[in-house]
Amino acid sequence: MEKGKGMIRYIRKKCDFCGTCVAVCPHDAIELAENDLLILERCTVCKKCVYVCPLQALEVDDE
Repeated sequence: MEKGKGMIRYIRKKCDFCGTCVAVCPHDAIELAENDLLILERCTVCKKCVYVCPLQALEVDDE
């Protein structure tokens, strides 16, 4: 499995922890924890979560 470029990060002030990103992640790499969103190392940066987030709270950080 080829890893995409960069990493996914979320913008806390935009996120309402709806779980849409968790549901769409094909690698179970996103977890919700008490008012926090955890993006695990197994994330392949497929960007599915970025595309489905209704609040645009996820983005790709290329650094």
